[in-house]
Amino acid sequence: MTLALIALWLAAERPPAAEAARAFVQANEAKLVRAYAEFLSIPNHASDRPNIRRNAEHIQKMFQAAGARTELIEAGGANPAVYGEVLAPGARRTLLFYAHYDGQPVIPERWADSGPYSPVLRTAPVEAGGRLLPLDQPRYEREWRLFARSASDDKVSIFALWAALSALREAGLRPRSNIKFFFEGEEEAGSPNLRALLEKAGDRLRGDVWLMCDGSVHQSRAQRIVLGARGVATVEIAVFGALRGLHSGHYGNWAQNPAMQLARLLASMTDGEGRVLIQGFYDDVIPLTESERRAVQEIPIVDGELKEELGLGSTQPFSGLLRESIYLPSLNVRGIESGGTGPRAANEVPPVARASLDLRLVKGVDGRKQAERVAAHIRAQGYHVIEGRDPTREERLRHGKIARVDIRPGYNALRTPLDLPIVQEILAVARAVRPPVYVEPSFGGSLPLVVFEEATKAPLVIVPISNHDDSQHTHNENIRLGNLWDGIELYAALLAM
Repeated sequence: MTLALIALWLAAERPPAAEAARAFVQANEAKLVRAYAEFLSIPNHASDRPNIRRNAEHIQKMFQAAGARTELIEAGGANPAVYGEVLAPGARRTLLFYAHYDGQPVIPERWADSGPYSPVLRTAPVEAGGRLLPLDQPRYEREWRLFARSASDDKVSIFALWAALSALREAGLRPRSNIKFFFEGEEEAGSPNLRALLEKAGDRLRGDVWLMCDGSVHQSRAQRIVLGARGVATVEIAVFGALRGLHSGHYGNWAQNPAMQLARLLASMTDGEGRVLIQGFYDDVIPLTESERRAVQEIPIVDGELKEELGLGSTQPFSGLLRESIYLPSLNVRGIESGGTGPRAANEVPPVARASLDLRLVKGVDGRKQAERVAAHIRAQGYHVIEGRDPTREERLRHGKIARVDIRPGYNALRTPLDLPIVQEILAVARAVRPPVYVEPSFGGSLPLVVFEEATKAPLVIVPISNHDDSQHTHNENIRLGNLWDGIELYAALLAM
């Protein structure tokens, strides 16, 4: 069979909605890049209420133009959620699509050339020497990347859904199912008001399945469909010394140094090889089923390539291969702060040292219980533990070692059964659009899936589209244009499912 015939055969097997989306993208690349850059230019940290509302209203207008009925759902002090719907006459089911429009905090000076809300186009990642290009181009290469906060996590999903809906509308293809959209503005802040927003939405969010549009494709660039996500809890730790900073020459080998104390405390929590030493940390883990284990074994091993890409001479051996490690709970030090370094360093014994931990949770492990285990471990190291406040002068004099431990239990992990008929249908559509497709029982990252399941009683399936090397949650976040184009096609096929 010739290459031309193979191409025609593959096109014939692809869903018409995916082909319509491809034609739409090819005819509108420059307009899509410019429209996405406009969306990305709106700051979106969850605490920035005025700009968060600007984002929500911008999304409303986008989806109204694509034929959806929209409204903002508000509950108490929550950031608004954007609700949209496209109802199909005679539809026998409802598909629910979720994404979030808020982004991680930014440190602007760490971004190359432009700020996090000034989108730029490059030929490649910054670390690969990608050259800056004007946004407007006569044609666009799939390897080019658009850089901005939330370019991949997770405005890309909202934008791709809008483009997919617009493509279907332009091609005269109507969804056969009722379509509902729910876009959150607090996911990166831990979704503190998600349950209240879902309750406020009520029966509007009753449906047959949630398609959670977040995350990245497999590191091999193959599409993956993910049936769950780890949960997350956070623990903030502060260790205290003197009431004020002290001259390190006069007091450096007399007064306790909180930075040294905190370093020893954190080091006591693991064996340095990936195993967490906190008592009971792995006790409640529910293991994978046999079908889930088989699915994991079919996922390509990419550890060697990733070590090369990331410049890692070694990884933590306890958890094994990357594809297996995410089914164990983890403890990560996401930040340490005490005194100053470089030009800001002073010859001082700092008065306080702080660390921020995230605890990734797997099925069976409760966030509050896991965080309490961390607090118990700190007590076992001889610390007097307080929560929600700094120590009083009297407590400082009474206790030689004091730690403030603030717990946010977050949300727990969830895994959707692999054998559900709706899961198999979604897999069939994805494989018709973007083969090969790998099935993963869970993401390594976290999404508040358990809140959705408890509030709406519908199963959840994650359909990610961004590139694995997108630098999400850090500086120079980016989306590869090929991933954006492919995502629009996949979402169009799922909207028409």
